[in-house]
Amino acid sequence: MPSDAVPSTPAGGGSEASADTSSTTPARGRRQRLDRILDLVIERGHVRVDELASDLGTSPATVRRDLDSLAEQQLVIRSHGGASAHPDASALPMRYRSTRHADAKDAIARAAVDMLVPGTVVGLNGGTTTTALAHELASRDAIREASRPTTLVTNALNIAQELAVRRHLQLVVTGGIVRGGSFELVGGWAEHMLEQIRIDLLFLGVDGISARDGARTHDEAEALISARLAERAEKVVVLADSSKIGAGAFARIRATEGLDAVVTDPDADADAVAALREAGVEVVLAGGSGR
Repeated sequence: MPSDAVPSTPAGGGSEASADTSSTTPARGRRQRLDRILDLVIERGHVRVDELASDLGTSPATVRRDLDSLAEQQLVIRSHGGASAHPDASALPMRYRSTRHADAKDAIARAAVDMLVPGTVVGLNGGTTTTALAHELASRDAIREASRPTTLVTNALNIAQELAVRRHLQLVVTGGIVRGGSFELVGGWAEHMLEQIRIDLLFLGVDGISARDGARTHDEAEALISARLAERAEKVVVLADSSKIGAGAFARIRATEGLDAVVTDPDADADAVAALREAGVEVVLAGGSGR
């Protein structure tokens, strides 16, 4: 998305630039502001233009343009004076979600690949962080040069497409019914296939994780398949950028005691990280000071 041009001074009042600096947490840049607006719409269900302008420290005109842009992408539903959450807001299009916290996700992916043994069976569910891991798997020399291929089990079509032509990976796809927002395969066929296999190491993408509530996601069908993947795995490692640490979501994938490790970034909430460690979960801070 293009960045905003520098706004002119509104007639009859102070400049928009001065309004921006009045907020304690101003949104810097259009993309960051759009991300924040979308978060607020999903969190509150409905937002008003004047509320967003106050929250973000920007003008109502700018907020209206941003809401129109999000509505055009079918990410929110525009209404008079504001906007409402899209009915399927929990499954935002992958093309949009993949750009959020991209640097953190890449660092998490690199740290996660360091944890696996080439030539073993690795599982991946769907999500933007596990997709970043798939990219890293495709290019890592230690995996490409191993004496035997690494077997990758996934229920994510986009990951399967990414890795299908990689000769150093033996790809196994679960089958099932496609969930459009996440490209994940769900349903009875996927469950039946997973009953027949075992996984050495599962990398689990989530929408939220906490010591109290475990690993969770917004969609119950995706939660069920991810839970089946976890049941078939010897070791379960959650991949979650800092925005997911301490966050909740509708459906539980796995309780905290069933998780071996979490890989996140150094911006994760310190109290939430401490609680996970106290619960016996190893926490790796990718790109930071370590564990």
